[in-house]
Amino acid sequence: MEGALMTMNVTTFVGLDVHARSIKAVALDAMTGEVKSATFGYDACAVAEWTRSVDPAARCVYESGVTGFDLQKKLAALGVDCVIGAVSKMIKPAADRRRKNDRNDAEFLARMLSVGNVVEVWVPDDECEAARDLVRALDDAREDLRRQKQRLSKFLLRHGLVFDERTPSGQRKGNWTGAYWSWISSISFAEKADNDAFAFYVDAVRQAEEDKRRLEKLVAGEAAKPRWRKRVDSLRCLKGVDVMTAADIVFEAGEFSRFRNARSFAAWLGLTPSEHSSEEKVAQGGITKAGNKHLRRVVVEAAWHYLSASPHSKGLTPGQVPDPAARRHASKGVRRLVERRAALLERGVHKNKANVATARELACWCWAVGLMAERAR
Repeated sequence: MEGALMTMNVTTFVGLDVHARSIKAVALDAMTGEVKSATFGYDACAVAEWTRSVDPAARCVYESGVTGFDLQKKLAALGVDCVIGAVSKMIKPAADRRRKNDRNDAEFLARMLSVGNVVEVWVPDDECEAARDLVRALDDAREDLRRQKQRLSKFLLRHGLVFDERTPSGQRKGNWTGAYWSWISSISFAEKADNDAFAFYVDAVRQAEEDKRRLEKLVAGEAAKPRWRKRVDSLRCLKGVDVMTAADIVFEAGEFSRFRNARSFAAWLGLTPSEHSSEEKVAQGGITKAGNKHLRRVVVEAAWHYLSASPHSKGLTPGQVPDPAARRHASKGVRRLVERRAALLERGVHKNKANVATARELACWCWAVGLMAERAR
């Protein structure tokens, strides 16, 4: 509502098409229809000076994307009103999509803002953004480790080597265990070049493991800060949510109170069903996947725990101090999620669909528990 009132009092709207090294700006006077444009390097001061010369009260917008929040924060510090529009909510007419260039893109943004059709992205403060960067670095480290393990396995497979050690009962031992690494240390090749390549792949896995452990310690340290700790400890009362997962959810959300309700939080993760309706027909499809894909993946992975989880409350770990009311609510959530998962499987719902449905409900419980802990600070 506040954003709508601001738009009503503004007559000049500036669309910014932002790239790594350049910014195209188009200013639209909503009263006269006059359009002005300019091109800059990636220079917030130059954009701010030009915007003020057009109209000191102008409002700017650019699309969310890889350029992040940097320009918005710099323009705000220079006194320029700038918002970031959710790109997933912007639908261009087919005719405009066939005339794509920087100027047209910037003008489209200006016109969208002038009629109040921009869904604004919440901008985290510097501390919250830094915490987000840390958990995303950990996510990258996990992906690097997965890739390095895959490369080592493929190298060994090309040489006909597959770990197949078994227990006395005949059960196959897992990869990346102590037994696996003992097997790795016993391998040698006739050719020096093969041994050199093998050593490279082994060292890469070891280094990736060390990077992941180091970042996990850093994330745990960040999660223990007073700003985050109560929310992190409270979310950990939900099964499937450990310190890393709780930190991910809290850092990405920033403030749970910024979401109207649990459904809007699940929608932000892209976990709500899509809809294809007309007249009397209402049809729901798969999840929208329009939102925070990083956190969506985290919550979907956490939901798999409810495939075998018991409905009993989750015990506390040493040093964990959740909000008491939030903990009780999390216990209710665990029971509900276990029952929900069991009901879906009894109905014959495919396990993957059941897990996504469980993840959607888990996201709702995360929001509720996080909000309770947030209000208790």
